[in-house]
This record gives sequence, structure tokens and C-alpha cells, in this order.
Amino acid sequence: MNRRRFLAALGITSALAGCLGDDPPVAGDGDGSEPVETTTTGAGGGSQQTSAGGFDLPIPEDELRRGAPKDAIPAITAPVYSDDWSGFDEVNVELEDSFEVVGVELDGIARAYPLAILNWHEIVNDTFDGRPVVVTYCPLCGSAVVADRLVQGEPTYFGVSGFLWMSDLVMYDDRTNSLWSQVLATAIRGELTGDTLSLLPATITTWGEWKASHPDTGVLVPPPVSGTIRGRQTRRYEVNPYTSYQQSRQIGIFNDEADDRMHPKTSVVGVTADGVARAYPFDSVSSAGVVNDDVGTLPVVVAATADGTLAAYVRRVDGNTVEFERDGDVLVAEGSQWDIVTGRAIDGPHEGTVLTRANDRSPMFWFAWADFNPGTEIYGE
Repeated sequence: MNRRRFLAALGITSALAGCLGDDPPVAGDGDGSEPVETTTTGAGGGSQQTSAGGFDLPIPEDELRRGAPKDAIPAITAPVYSDDWSGFDEVNVELEDSFEVVGVELDGIARAYPLAILNWHEIVNDTFDGRPVVVTYCPLCGSAVVADRLVQGEPTYFGVSGFLWMSDLVMYDDRTNSLWSQVLATAIRGELTGDTLSLLPATITTWGEWKASHPDTGVLVPPPVSGTIRGRQTRRYEVNPYTSYQQSRQIGIFNDEADDRMHPKTSVVGVTADGVARAYPFDSVSSAGVVNDDVGTLPVVVAATADGTLAAYVRRVDGNTVEFERDGDVLVAEGSQWDIVTGRAIDGPHEGTVLTRANDRSPMFWFAWADFNPGTEIYGE
């Protein structure tokens, strides 16, 4: 596979993303016009079939739908960060507090990935203090998935294959060209079928709420400052190309069928444990103020902020299951106040303690959660 370095003439002297390690791939290392081979070879040399999330793998070729050519949506491979977007002549968009972002805090580093960028690029290949990470967002499903950027223990780059499966982004990896479901974080066709990425915690919130909770955060700067697999690309980052889609009942670009128990674009945070899957709709959580619940044997607390951040945590503190209450913009338990966006205790005896996230994927549209979790329960019904 051609692994030449493409050079993005960034010209940045401040706040750069860490070096990604291996040379990034360039678009055109294979046109990806057809799905890769489906055979998975076991230790004995014979073909084998596996499963993930209740789905038999490899996914049949006729279940993949091409929404765009490979790399037509150019993944970011050379990300650049700053404390805002001012000072960059190439960026003509003002970063507003109301902009939604995917927030990631890892190894003491906090970064925000605005959906204004991810709507156009969908994948950011990143590194946190030497740790390869991939940040992904599917605008059709409203789903953010963050994971270690490793394939068989080796760093790789991920790109946008142009295929959709269950209306969801299908990625490819640069090492084997296998195809990966974004929501499952699993290879669904190709040499690595059945391999799964190690997920990392992330949230969808607003830039205003994220930087208030993470004063030292960096924020991804749009291309052409950040480099893509196609070099110095740029898009109309002031425009959300999915506004009408997000407000409609349309499912994906092929208007697939959906579980009709709720509007398909209802924002839900989903939790699974002990064979139970439960979706918590934003409106129900917001009306309740705070939800103390149990999913199987997993005790959870779910809450939403005024700006629309929907968060779910395991409600255990020092090994003990606790009940949370709501006090204005914070949660209260065990003599401490807890930040909803981060799950961190901000005062009291537990100051600095961080709750474990109960959801391993971000909030997403109801139809996507239901598709990938058939038989899911809805909180309050």
C-alpha cells in the first residue's frame, strides 16, 4: 500500500496537534469502488464467521450502500488545535459558544471537535501524548464514537469508505482496507472482520459548556489549517448541510424503516448491561431533572444540561451506590456537587472524583440506537 506523506503546508507556529507518528496515507491508494473480500481466515487456514452486537459477520455485500466515492468526505489526518479560531487567516468562521462539539479528555489532555467540522469530514485521526486515537462522527445517525486508533496492535489511519451500513458511516483502515462499522467500532468486512476497536469516553456538548468545564482545552481548527487525506481541503464550515435532515423523519439517505415508538431523530443516550438495553430520551430526562435508574444490575444516573448535553454515569461513589439530586446546574450526592458535563465532583468530600460513564457511545438519534440495539427499552415507558 502506498504510504507516502502528503504535505499540508500548515504554516502554524502555535498550538499544533501532536505528531501522528507514521506518514499519513494519501487519497488514491486504491479507489475503494468495491467492498473488500469477505473471507476471514482462522488459525487453521479455513474461513470462519463471527458476530458483533448480535449481527453475523461479515456483513453481506448487498447490505452495503454507496453514498459517496471513497475519500470524497476527506478524513482529517493532520489535526491542528488552538484555544479558538481567531488569528487564522484561512478560517472565516467565528467559533460560537452554541456550536456543538465532541469532547474528549484523555491522558490529561482535553480537546473539542466541533460538529461544524465533523459534519464535513467525519473522521479525525489524532494522537494524545503519543497515544493514537480516532474520533468519528456520523451526521446521519448523530453518533460520535472515539477509540484507540490501533489495528492488531499497530497504529493505523481511518478514512471514509463512502459506504453506509444501517445508515451509518462505514470506515476503512489504511493497513488492510477492511471496512468498519462506526457505531459497532467493529470490522464488518475484509481481513479484520470481527476485530473491534477499544472505545474511549466522549460526549457531545456545546463549545461553551465544554470550555467552561475544561479551561485548558484545545479545539480543532478547520481545514485548510488542519490537513486531510486529500491535502488542503476546505468546506463551508458556517453551513450545516444536515439541518433539514435533522428536523425530518427521513432515515439516512435511502429513507430506511425505523422503530416508530419515537420520532427517529429524538436524541437519546443508551445504556446496555446484563443483556438489557435502555434508551433515555432527552425530553424525558430534561423534564425529570435527574434520573436514578438501574439497567440490569448497573446503577445509573442520567441528566441533561440547559444547553442540551445528555449524560449518563454509573452512580457509584467509592464503591457505594448513591442517589443523586438536582440543584440548578449541578448534581448533588454524598455532600459534593457534580458537574453534569464531566461527571466530576467540584467540591465537598469527593472533590476531584470522576464518575464512570455508563454509555460507551455518545447520545445519538433514536432510530440509530434502536437499529443497533433491537428490543431496546425506552425509559419512562
